Amino acid sequence: MFESGVAELDAVETLAAATDRQATRTEADLDLIELSLHFADLHPDPATIPGHVSLPGGERGWVSGGPGCPGFAEFAAAEFGAAIGRSAGSAAVFIGQALALRHRLPRILAMVRSGHGEPWKARTIATACLALSVEAAAIVDRRVASIVDTVTPIQLDKIVKAAIQQADPDGARATAAQNAKERGVWAGRIDEHGSTTLTIRAATGDVIRLKATLRQIADALAELGNTDPLNQRMAMAVGIISDPALTHELLTIANHLTQTHTNPTTPEPDLDTEQDAEPGAEPDVEAGADAAAGEKPQDDRPTAASTGAEPEDVAGWSVADEPDWDPPHPSDPRYDNPPEPSTPEPAETADQADPGMDAAARRELAKKLSAIRQNADRHGLGATGRGRAQTTTLYVHLTDQTLLAGEGVTRVERYGPVFTTRLEELLGHDRIIVKPVIDLNDDRVSVNAYEIPDRIRERVKLIHPVEQFPYGPAETTNSTDLDHIQPYDFKDTGPPGQTSITNLTPLRRYSHRVKTLGGWKVRRLDDGALEWITKHGLRFRVDHKGTHRITGPPSVAWSPRPPWQRPASP
Repeated sequence: MFESGVAELDAVETLAAATDRQATRTEADLDLIELSLHFADLHPDPATIPGHVSLPGGERGWVSGGPGCPGFAEFAAAEFGAAIGRSAGSAAVFIGQALALRHRLPRILAMVRSGHGEPWKARTIATACLALSVEAAAIVDRRVASIVDTVTPIQLDKIVKAAIQQADPDGARATAAQNAKERGVWAGRIDEHGSTTLTIRAATGDVIRLKATLRQIADALAELGNTDPLNQRMAMAVGIISDPALTHELLTIANHLTQTHTNPTTPEPDLDTEQDAEPGAEPDVEAGADAAAGEKPQDDRPTAASTGAEPEDVAGWSVADEPDWDPPHPSDPRYDNPPEPSTPEPAETADQADPGMDAAARRELAKKLSAIRQNADRHGLGATGRGRAQTTTLYVHLTDQTLLAGEGVTRVERYGPVFTTRLEELLGHDRIIVKPVIDLNDDRVSVNAYEIPDRIRERVKLIHPVEQFPYGPAETTNSTDLDHIQPYDFKDTGPPGQTSITNLTPLRRYSHRVKTLGGWKVRRLDDGALEWITKHGLRFRVDHKGTHRITGPPSVAWSPRPPWQRPASP
């Protein structure tokens, strides 16, 4: 820190200080690259070690830098990541980038080491070249090395892409063709306005038909009195189309109403004006991106976006996070190139002039939809049960103060924070079953068996919504591993109560393997937190506030006390 304080610096001194700090940061970033290379060298691919015996579920080798890079022991990424405050997946990407610079892009690494290149720019280039052969990467290395630090990041990105296309034109065309074939549905996280971005990449005809159906439902809502703009009605239609019985009944009623009068607010869709008019071109439907979410399609993917969809865990990979599956593959270039948010298509002119619905009108519309749904359940597609939508369980966390006040912030699992005023919008007027509240204060729930019953699994999931591994990013789901912190004792069926909420912790499969076979130790502290010790003695505390580094020797001897040996509650 500055002896006299930042406030005492004039403009020239401020610029000089900023320049000095940036140089210090660049030097530290280079040091991390060098240290990651050395750590990888200390932990080579286990398969290359003479006499190594591979155990079921044991440590394997990762090659995350691309062709020509040596592999390194996968568990090493977890410990190196913990040391620098990253998840294991983020650390694996970092180590892979460093190895790629050393083995595939030596000229660029030399520029960084000589102080003529920013380390983060070099690592970005390494990621962009992951799919290239060694020979093609060498061509990019020769063409780009001299300009790593002389052009802006945007210019550098364009130059690197051009060099990649020139170095491996066949590979670039194959990658583009493969990206064009990839299809799927991706959902983001809820935003502060209670909306979620849903990104769809599907066959062009299917997208056009889906949009036409949403438009039909939007028209039906207008017939029932919804005066919101067209785009908002189509967004509302996303929730309706998830219920086939309601959709069928709503469209039937709307068709009957339109026989007597025409809806003046919604003109017929003109695909020629909404889509790219170039003959043979795929329609540029709409793209939506959420930077905090996981995997997203490339910029050139035709997509359809809407709000109000239920977010879901998506396999994604970035420098800052890692997916909830194992083993991750950090070499996939899609995870480093999220699309830019596109400009939504303009609303209809007639809709723009309409101020929308007031609260009373919305309540009236909700009553109509509820009555239509009930009629569909009794007489329509849902009467047989085959047309009913699948049930969804939502866990809503709120305090008693928020419940009594009727306002505040709640947390909805898989969604995030939601204002209580938007809970009605989230839950809608669907068939809702309120289940009894689970008392999570009762920490004595247990069974005398190794298998974990659903009632205990559900409690562990609610207590620990995120895996309890240092810097672990994975949300706890029904498929997440639940690890016995104190290993289960199978001798004579073991002491009673070994499978309890105090002796179980959620870990994704990779973290579970690191703990079981990687030489890590963990114990439950009296306040419910976990204390971890890595293979080489780094210590961390993981609690509901995240991961905290612990310095100094353990305050007590390392002797985990299993829950069945704890004193009974008074």
